[in-house]
Amino acid sequence: MKNKGLDCLALTIAIIGAINWGLIGLFSFDLVAFVFGNMSWFSRIIYALVGIAGLYIITFYMYAGGDVREAES
Repeated sequence: MKNKGLDCLALTIAIIGAINWGLIGLFSFDLVAFVFGNMSWFSRIIYALVGIAGLYIITFYMYAGGDVREAES
């Protein structure tokens, strides 16, 4: 992975989103809506960032099970 900082940020945002979805599924509690308001502009930005991070993390499959040099060749 070339950009370690961006990778870590995307993973952190995706983990926050996963925890939020776990809370919704288990307890019907939306932490983002609780903290930032139900579908406020800021909570919508958080949801969008989680989605973008998830799409970015899809690229990690290129590196699964192999060396970075193997994926680039």
